[in-house]
Amino acid sequence: MTMGAGPGRRNLLLAGLTGALVTPALVTASLAQPAAGRPLRLLVAASPGSGGDIVARLVAEPMQATLGRPIVIDNRPGASGNLGAEVVARAAPDGETVLLTAGAIAIAPSVNKHLSYSPLEDLTGVALLAMVPLLIVVRPESPLRSIADLLALVRQKGDGVSYGSFGIASPPHLVGARIGQDAGRQMTHVPYRLSSTALPDILSGALDIAILDAVAMSPQVREGRLRALAITGARRSPAFPDLPTLSEGGVAFDTVGWHGAFAPARTPAELVARWNDAFVKAVALPRVREAIIAGGSLPLDQPLDAAGWNARFRADVAAWGAVARAAKIEVD
Repeated sequence: MTMGAGPGRRNLLLAGLTGALVTPALVTASLAQPAAGRPLRLLVAASPGSGGDIVARLVAEPMQATLGRPIVIDNRPGASGNLGAEVVARAAPDGETVLLTAGAIAIAPSVNKHLSYSPLEDLTGVALLAMVPLLIVVRPESPLRSIADLLALVRQKGDGVSYGSFGIASPPHLVGARIGQDAGRQMTHVPYRLSSTALPDILSGALDIAILDAVAMSPQVREGRLRALAITGARRSPAFPDLPTLSEGGVAFDTVGWHGAFAPARTPAELVARWNDAFVKAVALPRVREAIIAGGSLPLDQPLDAAGWNARFRADVAAWGAVARAAKIEVD
């Protein structure tokens, strides 16, 4: 799907006028000008109706005004976000295509030895939109009342304790592995295709706990169908102000999922900065912030520029990688 404004023809015309190919300054001008009338592409590495898709559609409308160009949402789900990420990694670095994806991309370099692209080398961070915490939940009748109770049970029973997640090498899988590392014994991991498919097993007692995204599980907790022991992340969620973080519960691990944007590597810094500005302004709108919080995610207290987001992303890759290597988690 090509969303650019005829790059080959445009470059030829510019070369005839200037004797050179398109320079970063000229590319930046093309992004700011709606002359071609062609939309920019926001490629979402998730299915329509998913948390990432909802966030993309929340921010796309106000971003159009900032960028001066229409934006088309292009959903490319699959392979924990890697299918969509590869499309953007191989796209032209002209500012026409940007990826919106989730935190699993920070895990991929450590667990997938056959990854067809490098998130660290083939993409560059554009903006961090929101944090996506995970909930550690149990059925209402469970005797577990805290993370301390869970650690004690794992120390006693080891793999006799089971936990569900939404996939192998997903953030919940690694959080469960990290809890086991603190306890000194590993739980049995039971992966599910979707968060919702784990619900019957946690309610029936077939699973001892589940570690699932707050976006999907918040309604279940609010309605009393599940009881939350903790939430991941560096701070408590405004949606659950009385719920302790995992670190407060005794497992010092603050790394959390997120919704973040990336561009192809070698995209001119001016274009990356323009996209960053559009994302930051959109997420700061009260109606967008309120919608993000209502969905169980957390807007940032302080926005990051592209350099700050790249540094944060690299730190996340290192943190998840340490857990994955210690637990020997790999995917084909």
